[in-house]
Amino acid sequence: MENKVLEKLKKKDLSIAIVGATNDKSKYGNIIYRDLKNKNIQVYGINPKATTIEGDPAFKDLESLPSPPDIINLVIPPKLGLDFLKSASQKGYDYFWLQPGAESEEIIQFLEENHKNYLAYSCVMVDTR
Repeated sequence: MENKVLEKLKKKDLSIAIVGATNDKSKYGNIIYRDLKNKNIQVYGINPKATTIEGDPAFKDLESLPSPPDIINLVIPPKLGLDFLKSASQKGYDYFWLQPGAESEEIIQFLEENHKNYLAYSCVMVDTR
């Protein structure tokens, strides 16, 4: 059975929120943002300290987004990711992608126990080729 998050990638008007998006071109939060945007995927950069990401509006949190994303992609350290995931889950979000380095045993356990659809140990840039 294919992962439900991977199934979402086939959606025609796919949107992905990138938590940890940044303007620092050396960081994956920027590399992933640019890569997905270049693939004509609607991306929302979430960074509470930025006003723009690559010239696009940046958003401080999920509530600030113009519409709910299909997938939430985390590019933040696990210690920040767990709290973010708990909050997003309480808001009804169900599809999460953990970039390599954003996962932890505690995060995986939380996602499993709460029956969330997630993908870990896999890069969104590779799977959207």
